[in-house]
Amino acid sequence: MTGTPELRFDDRVAIVTGAGRGLGRAHALLLAARGATVVVNDFGGSKEGVGSDTGPANEVVAEIVAAGGRAIADTHSVGTEEGCHALVDGAVREFGRVDIVVNNAGISQWQTFPQAGADNLERTLDVHLRGTWHTTRAAWPYMEKQGYGRVITTASTGLLGLADNLAYATAKGALIGFTRSLAFGSAAKGILVNCVAPNSVTRPSESAAKPNVVTATPMDAARAAAMATENVSPMVAYLAHESCAVNGEILVAGAKRFGRWFLGFTPGWRDTTEGAPTAEDVVAHWDEIVDEKDYYVPTGTMDWGARFMSHLYPTA
Repeated sequence: MTGTPELRFDDRVAIVTGAGRGLGRAHALLLAARGATVVVNDFGGSKEGVGSDTGPANEVVAEIVAAGGRAIADTHSVGTEEGCHALVDGAVREFGRVDIVVNNAGISQWQTFPQAGADNLERTLDVHLRGTWHTTRAAWPYMEKQGYGRVITTASTGLLGLADNLAYATAKGALIGFTRSLAFGSAAKGILVNCVAPNSVTRPSESAAKPNVVTATPMDAARAAAMATENVSPMVAYLAHESCAVNGEILVAGAKRFGRWFLGFTPGWRDTTEGAPTAEDVVAHWDEIVDEKDYYVPTGTMDWGARFMSHLYPTA
């Protein structure tokens, strides 16, 4: 126990996408246990995004209700704009508001490049990127009107490099840009937008789905417990709470460890000679260009630009 007051969500309405299984289920259960009314969204498809099943969403709702919580199921697909708007409109129609949107839904189709084609890319972008975009956009006017909102997006450290899942990594990378940009100006409206990068064993991350993995080594009980989805949800709960004090951040959570993921820049090398620098100059100064000493973390694009081009606007 830390002595920190319990984070409660009484009178708050939360939408959690992809909440029928895995991470989304864990998020929904935790928010409901802390008093939130939860809209459990799940289309019920496979981890590749194929098919549908109303069972998972309804099962999580039943679990929440049995524990004394309040929840409804929604089985619209966030892979379409219409489904995203229907999800949000249904939540507002039922409960009169929406305070929290946890964009968690995702699929994964493991394919090597260039075998991974247009269908792989578009299907992945539809759920991860467009689903987040459209669901958040549908909820935004309600949040603006009530002067309060919490939006959580879900990225992945997979964007650091996944040889056999380029579409997934591409979509997750785009979500960081979405989060950072949407956060600008949102706090003045009472809306905070943050991103979580989970580290957990989920359906999309299962080794059996990866084409280049011949054998999988089972985890021992302790490691399996540490990788449980429930160990990610506390970070999501904080980002969803009214006491959240950060905006536009990327937080990593899982395996009983929590951290901040930031975008840093090296000071680099600046050419001070007359004329244009050459490619040979770049090679000659490469070590200075990539030297991580004195790196900085800009607050946004304008801050980065002011730093990167500070030599063009010297102060007196």
